Amino acid sequence: MQNTRPTLPPEWSPQSAVMLTWPHAHGDWREHLSRVEPVFVQIARVISRHEQLVIAAHDAAHLQHAHGVLRASGADMRRIHLFQAPSNDTWARDHGPITALRGGKPCLLDFTFNGWGGKFEAGLDNQITQRLHELGAFGKTPLETIPFVLEGGSIEVDGAGALLTTSRCLLAPTRNPGLSRQDVETRLKQWLGVERVLWLEHGYLAGDDTDSHIDTLARFCSADTICYVACDDSQDEHYAELKLMEQELKHLRKGDGTPYQLVPLPWPRAKYDDDGRRLPATYANFLIINRAVLVPTYDDPSDSLALERIRQCFPERDVIGIPCSPLILQHGSLHCVTMQLPAGVL
Repeated sequence: MQNTRPTLPPEWSPQSAVMLTWPHAHGDWREHLSRVEPVFVQIARVISRHEQLVIAAHDAAHLQHAHGVLRASGADMRRIHLFQAPSNDTWARDHGPITALRGGKPCLLDFTFNGWGGKFEAGLDNQITQRLHELGAFGKTPLETIPFVLEGGSIEVDGAGALLTTSRCLLAPTRNPGLSRQDVETRLKQWLGVERVLWLEHGYLAGDDTDSHIDTLARFCSADTICYVACDDSQDEHYAELKLMEQELKHLRKGDGTPYQLVPLPWPRAKYDDDGRRLPATYANFLIINRAVLVPTYDDPSDSLALERIRQCFPERDVIGIPCSPLILQHGSLHCVTMQLPAGVL
C-alpha cells in the first residue's frame, strides 16, 4: 500500500457523504447560535437528499439536540449518522480528513490542524477525525495520521495532476516552520499524488482568519475551468490585490500547456459585523456534492448572478443557494463548514 502512488479525487468525483461538525454553545458561536444553527440544518437537509452525512456532536445532550432539530426539519434521517466528538469549533473543511485514493481505495489522511497557525484553540478539533474513526464513522476506511499542518480549505485539485494553493497560507511560518516552498511541494506530491503545484502569490479577503485559503478565492469546476472572485470596484480595498490574482490565474497552464478557462464570480456589497469589522463574503465558497452544488448567498443583489455563473460551470447539476450570512459572522462560509468523503469511504 505504501508503494502505491496516491491520488486526490477532485470534489466533483462521486461521494459517500459530507462531514459536518455541529455548532454548540461552548465556543465562538455562543452569541449567534440561534442564527447559525438553522444554516447548518438547511445544509444538512439539502445534502441528505443526495448523499449521507457524518455529523460530529459535542456531547451526548448535543447529539440528541442535533438529532431532534434535523428530524423536525424533514431531513432524511436514514442518511444522517451522528457521533459524539468534542469540538472547539465547526470548520470541518480544515479539521476533517483529506481523503486520498491508494490503489483505487480511499485512505483518510489526518493532517495536523493548529487553528490556522495558532490563532485559535484547536486541541479538540485536531482530535475529531481520530475520534470519529475510532467510533466507526468512516466504516473500515484506514486512517493515517500525518505530522504536517494542512487544512482542506487551503488546497484545490483539478483531477488532472495539478494542485492550486496560496503561498500566504501554505508557507506561513506558523504552520510548518523551517520548510521551504520546495519542501512543501515535495510533501504534497508524496501524500496527495499531485504532479504540479500552482501557487498564487496574491488574493485575500478582509476578515479572513485563514491566511488566504484558496477555497475563498478560486475553485476548480472541472479539469479545465477555474471560477474566481473578481472585484470590479476600484474604490474597494481588495481591488488591486484581486486584479493581481486575476493576472496570475490567466498565466496558469494545464498539463498540456494551454490556459484554464476562467469564470469571474461577482463581488457582493461589503458586509460588516456589529463592531464594524468587514466580513469575508465570497461566492467561491461553494460545495460540490452528488448531482448538486450548494452556493452561499448573502441577501445581496449579486446573489442571482453568482448562482447563474456557477450554474454555467455545472450544467449537469442542480445549483442551490443557501443563505449564509450568519456563517460569515465567524469569518467562514459554506465550504468551510463541510468536508466531502469520496465514494467508498462509507
